[in-house]
Amino acid sequence: MFAAPNGAFQGFVMAHLHGPVLWLQDRQSARLAGRPWLAGALPQALLMRPAHPRDVLTAAEEGLACPALSAVVAEIHGNPTALSFTASRRLALRAEAHGVTLWLIRHAARPEASALRDRWRVTALPSARNADDPAAPGAPLWRVELLRTRDKKPGEWVVSHERGADGAADRLHFAAPFPDRAADAAVGTGGAASGGGSTRRHRAAG
Repeated sequence: MFAAPNGAFQGFVMAHLHGPVLWLQDRQSARLAGRPWLAGALPQALLMRPAHPRDVLTAAEEGLACPALSAVVAEIHGNPTALSFTASRRLALRAEAHGVTLWLIRHAARPEASALRDRWRVTALPSARNADDPAAPGAPLWRVELLRTRDKKPGEWVVSHERGADGAADRLHFAAPFPDRAADAAVGTGGAASGGGSTRRHRAAG
C-alpha cells in the first residue's frame, strides 16, 4: 500500500485486522507517520520499531511463519535496496504458505516491481456527516485505489468503516467515487456509505 502522509492508511488497515497482529516500523516511517495507536483498536498488537528496513523485512518474514499471528503490518520508508523484488517474493510466499495476512506500507516511495498480490493507494477524505450532531465528526472516509491485483478488478472507491454492534464484525463499505466535492460531502448522510460489503482479508497486500 502506498500511504499518503496524513496517516489515513492506519485506520483503513486496522479495519481489516482481527486477532493478534505484529506491527513493524522502520526509523523513517516512525518519524513520518508517528506511533500507531494500537492499545484500544488492536489490544493484541505487538509494536516493534527496528531501525533499518532490512530488519523490518526480517522480522516480517519471521512473523508470517508464526501461527499465533493473524497479520503482519510492515511500514517501510522510501525505496531501500533491501526491499527488492526477491524480498517481496519471499514475503508473498511466506504469507500464502502460512495463511497470515501481510500489509506492506510504503511511505514516500516510488512504484517498483513487487511480487505482492495487490497494490493499493489510500488517502483521507473529510469524515461523513454525524446524524446526531452536525458539528461532530462522523464515520471516517477514505479514497481507496486498487492499482494492481492478481484476482480482482482494479478500481477506485470511497470507503467508510462501520463498527460492529453486539459482537458483530466490523464492516467496510465501498462506494463508487462521486464526480465532485459536493457529492463527496454527501456520503454518509444518515449512515455509512452505500455499496456495503463485508470486511475482506488480503494475504499479501502492498
